[in-house]
Amino acid sequence: MIDYIQKGGLLMWPILACSIIAVGVFAERFFYLHRAMIHVGEFLKGLSNLIQRRNFAEALHESAGTPGPVARVIHAAILRHDLSRLELRDIVQEAGQLEVPKLERFLGVLATVAFLAPLLGLLGTVAGMIDAFGAIGSHGDYATVTELSGGIYKSLLTTAAGLVVATPTFLAYSYLSSRVNTMLHEMERAGIEIVHLLKDAEGLSGIISFKQPAEKNAGHEARLER
Repeated sequence: MIDYIQKGGLLMWPILACSIIAVGVFAERFFYLHRAMIHVGEFLKGLSNLIQRRNFAEALHESAGTPGPVARVIHAAILRHDLSRLELRDIVQEAGQLEVPKLERFLGVLATVAFLAPLLGLLGTVAGMIDAFGAIGSHGDYATVTELSGGIYKSLLTTAAGLVVATPTFLAYSYLSSRVNTMLHEMERAGIEIVHLLKDAEGLSGIISFKQPAEKNAGHEARLER
């Protein structure tokens, strides 16, 4: 590897730096998204039992102790559960918008590396061809194959290195982007469902509290008739 870098010229070093950056960013994003991913259906099912019992303290504890942007969006909604349905939707949307930059963090770096690496390789190709034609010019329009091979070899090395770095980097960017889009969809789904859970539970609570006075009034009227 060191031999290839030395023969490829100075432009091999920025290409190598691009590869190191790409590997570091991909590893960090991969483990971050892996830790942030949860099973939304099971998580909401567990919270629904607490919400129906109006046990918001326990629901807040569960959502706060669960990592990931989906749990944080749900936590923001439960924290303001007394608001109206429309206001809760705004809270969920705002919480989701705050999570988007965290999910998309450093993805632009991968896209830049995937775009920049082949350009650096192309620049190395041009530099290698300049060296080759410079060798011809310095020898009075005549140069041996050995003298030409240095510049051509340099140009091919930088081109290959740029493509070797750019291709997996672009694949990594596409993979991480798909993971981020999936998580954004999960956040949107969780936000809609938690709003329905909170407001439906509130409606059930209101119906129960409405029936109790009616039953008490009926018992009171029966006693009066006696």
